[in-house]
Amino acid sequence: MAWIAGVGASAGLGAAIARCFAKEGLTVALTGRSAERVRAVAAEIAAEGGRRAHALPGDVSSPEDVGRIAAEVRALGILHAAIFNAGNAVRGTPLELTPEQFEATWRGSTYAGFLFARAALPALLAAGGGSLLFTGATASLRGRGPFVAFAAAKAGLRSVAQSIAREYGPQGVHAAHIVIDGGIDGERLRTGAPQRVAHAGADGLLNPEAIAETYWQLHRQHRSAWTHELDLRPYKETF
Repeated sequence: MAWIAGVGASAGLGAAIARCFAKEGLTVALTGRSAERVRAVAAEIAAEGGRRAHALPGDVSSPEDVGRIAAEVRALGILHAAIFNAGNAVRGTPLELTPEQFEATWRGSTYAGFLFARAALPALLAAGGGSLLFTGATASLRGRGPFVAFAAAKAGLRSVAQSIAREYGPQGVHAAHIVIDGGIDGERLRTGAPQRVAHAGADGLLNPEAIAETYWQLHRQHRSAWTHELDLRPYKETF
């Protein structure tokens, strides 16, 4: 089975990853803060050809919630893939952000990623190995003034992924970090920045289903040639 954290809108990356892994035959456990949205995505997946999907809502930045959900995941079956897609972004320069905003952003990415990995690793190791995938961003690699909190949080998550790969890779856990360099063509961007969507044009934004396919390929990689980090961007994105 696969456990996907960071599932929100049906037209989002977390939901696309869940659909992809379910299509390939895995039972999927879906976690997100909005119980209503998580249950809706699980119902959509279950309605497609009898695929198995379970809604396990909760906050992955809460140790108590993560511990509870991890126990529910173990009760559902053998874990083979765990995908951390959660995160929260706040815009503001160092003099504009409050300490509370900076800390909350760190908790939503670095800290939550650590909690999620810490909960998933025992099950993956007990299964003899599996994949542990982390969604990163352009900010994982470089910081800018208005994104100081997001960049710090995503860079920290990247370090968590690297540390896990070096420690548990020899034990069969494939830890990989995916840098999403560009806007995702999902509900959040279409609702919050419709002008950017229009300006991007055809295939100017990352298609969630296409991203999800890459996650599946990472999960399926032979251990003699594992990828730890890769970046994905639209064909006309500058970098």
